[in-house]
Amino acid sequence: MSNADRHGLIVKAVRDSGGATVQELAQLTGASEMTIRRDLDTLAAQGALERVRGGARTLLLRGEEPPFALRAHEATEAKQSIAAEICALITDGESVLLDSGTTCLEVARLLRERPVTVMPLSLQAIHLLGETPGPATLVVPGGQPRAAEGSLTGPLTLASLAALRFDTAIIGCCGLSAADGLTAYDLDDAAVKKAGIASSRRVIVATDGSKLGHTAYAHVGPASLAHTVVTDTTAPADEVTALGNAGTTVKTA
Repeated sequence: MSNADRHGLIVKAVRDSGGATVQELAQLTGASEMTIRRDLDTLAAQGALERVRGGARTLLLRGEEPPFALRAHEATEAKQSIAAEICALITDGESVLLDSGTTCLEVARLLRERPVTVMPLSLQAIHLLGETPGPATLVVPGGQPRAAEGSLTGPLTLASLAALRFDTAIIGCCGLSAADGLTAYDLDDAAVKKAGIASSRRVIVATDGSKLGHTAYAHVGPASLAHTVVTDTTAPADEVTALGNAGTTVKTA
């Protein structure tokens, strides 16, 4: 088992049960207790969990948005597959608005190798696209980063979006359903998504299957705003059908 796979398994176990001991995690992963202790120290430093004597406990409160550091360890293979499917829909030379979130960060990893113009809406993606020279052209928006998320919001972000027009917006979401549409956990984040969609000719929603059929707090707009939804094989079949009936193309990676 790779370090990344083991970290993902640890984070999921701690999140699902609320906490776990070093011994329990060693049994779960087949790793030594010394390795698990190092893993827990690393994950605690990333903000994915809280280190306590003898183990770890979750930082996630009921009904709260999972923090970026925690989500980064979840469904990594699915997110990579979704990112590859999305990048196959992007043509060289396009201007692309790239939303914040862990799935969109995987898209950034692939787009940096493409001759496209990209404006990311997260510090993580800006850093990734800017750290090494490549064929992609990076455009950096203004804005204020949300704590722990790195997503850019506020008047400067909205002004940056209003000043430009994009061929494609790749939008992440916290919830998407045919009934309640596209939703987010944060009102400021919802406002940025609305502005990005309004400035784009085409909208692709990137989401793993757990978000389909789920509704979060802040409404972005109807599901029909999305021309294409790219998800994974865990997506509920009834929700995929409902989105298709509403006129949205759903692709499963």
